[in-house]
Amino acid sequence: MPEPRSALLVDYGGVLTTSITRSFRVFCREVGVASELVKETFLEAYGGPHGDGPVHQVETGRITGEEFATGLATVLSDKAGVEISPDGLLRRLFANVELDEAMLTAVAGARRAGIRTGLLSNSWGREGYPRERFPALFDAVVISGEVGLRKPDPAIFALAARRLGVAPRDCVFVDDLDSNVAAAEAAGMAGVVHRDAATTLPRVATLLGLDPAQLAAGGSAVAPGG
Repeated sequence: MPEPRSALLVDYGGVLTTSITRSFRVFCREVGVASELVKETFLEAYGGPHGDGPVHQVETGRITGEEFATGLATVLSDKAGVEISPDGLLRRLFANVELDEAMLTAVAGARRAGIRTGLLSNSWGREGYPRERFPALFDAVVISGEVGLRKPDPAIFALAARRLGVAPRDCVFVDDLDSNVAAAEAAGMAGVVHRDAATTLPRVATLLGLDPAQLAAGGSAVAPGG
């Protein structure tokens, strides 16, 4: 059996929160466009050439969240054939996203069990993170727009491991995008594609050499506002 890993890296949106895709679908219904329009636009940014669109630019910090909203509204409007306003666009896209307390508790539980923990997130601007909770959860935080790198660039996985003080082979990485998990695995990490806490946490516990109950022992470390 492989040696247990000693560090846990997690994505933010769609891992420490409820499904982003579901929130995108609600937005699409509200503006009267195809339900998968935003998701497809987002995924295209991960399969196409680097640096050629607003998703690439905002995730590497080259444009602001406001500039991103303007560019994204143009792309979506062109695809949908109807005008989509940039005003409050990011707030509207993420309006139905909530924190997943089971996953937050699990990260805190892993840390209390002696695991190094880190956040590795592609950002759409500086807003939207519960930063007041980070000190109780993470030993390192790597947010793409703040470091000028984005997943699935191999360099960002190497950077996250260095900030945790471990080698990539020591890390378990959890993300809701298959392409990001594949990139982490290519960098030497153990990858877990997240769909829900019930299936993710037993797999993470095994890779870390923990009892699943230890991941449920976050306790007061992740109390709201803590």
